[in-house]
Amino acid sequence: MKRTLVEVVLALALVGAGVFGWLNWQKNQKNVGQLTALQAASDAAAAAATKSLQTSGASAKAAEEQAAALRQQLAPMEAQLQELAAAKAGLSSGATLTDLQTAYKSQKELSVDRQVGLAALMLLTKGSKDPATLEAFRKALQVSDAGNRKNTICAAQIALAAGGEKVAVSSDCKPQSAHGEAKESKTEVAEKTDPHSKAEKDGTHPKAEKDGAHGKAESHDKDGKKVALHATPHWGYDGLMGPERWGKEFPTCAKGKSQSPLDIRGPFVKARATVSADYKEGPLKIINNGHTIQVNVAAGSKLRIDSMPYDLLQFHFHRPSEEKIDGKPMAMVIHFVHKNPAGKLAVLGVLLKEGNENPGIKTLWDNLPKGEGPEVSPEGVNFNPGKLLPREFDFYSYEGSLTTPPCTEGVTFYILKATVNVSNDQVTKFPFPMNARPVQPRNGREIVMN
Repeated sequence: MKRTLVEVVLALALVGAGVFGWLNWQKNQKNVGQLTALQAASDAAAAAATKSLQTSGASAKAAEEQAAALRQQLAPMEAQLQELAAAKAGLSSGATLTDLQTAYKSQKELSVDRQVGLAALMLLTKGSKDPATLEAFRKALQVSDAGNRKNTICAAQIALAAGGEKVAVSSDCKPQSAHGEAKESKTEVAEKTDPHSKAEKDGTHPKAEKDGAHGKAESHDKDGKKVALHATPHWGYDGLMGPERWGKEFPTCAKGKSQSPLDIRGPFVKARATVSADYKEGPLKIINNGHTIQVNVAAGSKLRIDSMPYDLLQFHFHRPSEEKIDGKPMAMVIHFVHKNPAGKLAVLGVLLKEGNENPGIKTLWDNLPKGEGPEVSPEGVNFNPGKLLPREFDFYSYEGSLTTPPCTEGVTFYILKATVNVSNDQVTKFPFPMNARPVQPRNGREIVMN
């Protein structure tokens, strides 16, 4: 009996130990599973951390390279700022400005270079908010078309914009960003938020003109040749930006008293002045600038007015003729634009009468640009502007202005009496159906006839 009891106790103990062992094994298995899962999660986290570190390292390297590039671009800007600060400090007393203004008082009219130079000195001395400084730059901008200087346009536009004036800055004049892109002006930013403002400006507004190419004003490069300036006020020959509205953006066009073109009619003043042309052949350089077809001329061609030489800069076409003779226009006119060493402009006008085909114009029309754009130079094509002149050089002459904005005055016109033929087909092929400013009031001006 006693032995049987002992065996029962041992059996129960053995069963308890087995149950305890099985429970511990299960718990261990569970712990092993958790440990395995934790180990996998730890490995994944470590891999992610490694990848993140690698990515961060690449991003940091790229950021460091970009910062180095920016520092390299900022270096010359910092030097320019130091130079500007030194210039402003040196001129802060105003003595140099006073001396220059005193020296210029004896001159009736300043050249464009001197005008913009004086304005720049005023800017450094008085700052961009000074009314007299802004007026000086405004005057430089108005006469810049006669100055043949792109830098004049840029200086005046930037200075006026800095002074708070509502003037668009040409894309060629804008500071470049770190990526080489021109920064947007306040005007352009405003146009993005006010589509009606931009639409009225560029001619896409329902009530505005829809001439496309006529939305660009002109300036000159260093050689006096006209180039398109996309950011200057838009103008055209009809619609809301037609000639009757030019004065809104270009005051001289409305307020000037010696504007061109004129209706050539008596009474005339007799004169013995002589005009002769000595034009040379050179590579053809032709451009559709959005307002006309223009041919830029290499140095060497001259017009002589009473033996005074004027360099031929360029010639361009208007349809119909801007000038009228006794109230009657011709089919077209060619304006040959010249400048003498003193900066005085003279325009020789050749009236084109519809008749036989003109061989010279045929050469030009055969090489017309496909549309508005930069100057093109057809390979192997030369041209002599003298092919477009009549034999006789009797003329009418008067003091006038540019016939396109900004309508700068002080331009002497010589309109030849003899006409040159142009065929109806050639007139039709001219890509501008109408690009002639209406005749302007004579305002008592004398018209000279030789």
